[in-house]
Amino acid sequence: MDLSLFLPPLVACLVIVAIHSYLGLHVIAREVIFVDLSLAQMAALGGAVAVLAGSQPDSQSAFLYSLGFTTIGAMLFALSRSDEKGRVPQEAIIGIVYVVASAAAILVADRTPRGGEAIKDILVGSLLWVTWPTIGRLAAIYAAVGLFHWLLRNRFLTISFHPEQALAQGWRIRWWDFLFYFSFGLVITFSVPVAGVLLVFSFLVIPAAIAFQFTRHKRMLAAVSWLAGVLASAGGLWISFRYDLPTGPLVVCAFGVLLLAAYLVRRMLGIRIEEPLTPLPERG
Repeated sequence: MDLSLFLPPLVACLVIVAIHSYLGLHVIAREVIFVDLSLAQMAALGGAVAVLAGSQPDSQSAFLYSLGFTTIGAMLFALSRSDEKGRVPQEAIIGIVYVVASAAAILVADRTPRGGEAIKDILVGSLLWVTWPTIGRLAAIYAAVGLFHWLLRNRFLTISFHPEQALAQGWRIRWWDFLFYFSFGLVITFSVPVAGVLLVFSFLVIPAAIAFQFTRHKRMLAAVSWLAGVLASAGGLWISFRYDLPTGPLVVCAFGVLLLAAYLVRRMLGIRIEEPLTPLPERG
């Protein structure tokens, strides 16, 4: 196996896993599982509109279009949050945004050159052809987003894992939700062109789902989620290169196999997760 071909996709996966495995914990705690797909589709719609307007797919203007549409999605999700019974669940809003954005992207792509190929690129990405400058840019952006989340970790973690505590302290939750979804959308905007919608969703949700099977301690959740992401992406890539199989779909399947294996291990060991998540200390 040629390491010069294998190493860039592997490092790209590890960089993506570093931020997605953490954000996935928030997604599962908030019970907004498909927010990744929805924001990714909003970014794709923005990219399609940019191409229709005459921009190149990988240009700065196309990125700004994608980020703009992603920001609209972040605003919608922040405003749709409600703890009142009888209201439309936020997950339903997320699903509606995904469906409408998907349909709109298809309509726009139909009027652009390479419309069908563009939709395919959105789904599967270009992981095999990722370059070191692209990886460096991803690492820089994700490091900035990670620092942002670390500085505001008390707010984001409390709102995701203990929303009742945040409400009791009178926080402006919708504002903090917008900041969370905007930073989340920024990550998605950079991730989707490289890994594609399907693989990005796997990076986000499956490692976190594995972690929640074994612990409720936040630091352990982050560690297990990251380790699961590393194992699945590295193993899937190796099998893909070893047997000359499609990379993106195989890595997605590797995540699914690892999730099943984690479930079987938990059942065989008789692990039961009964302890609640410990509330964070109150801060102003």
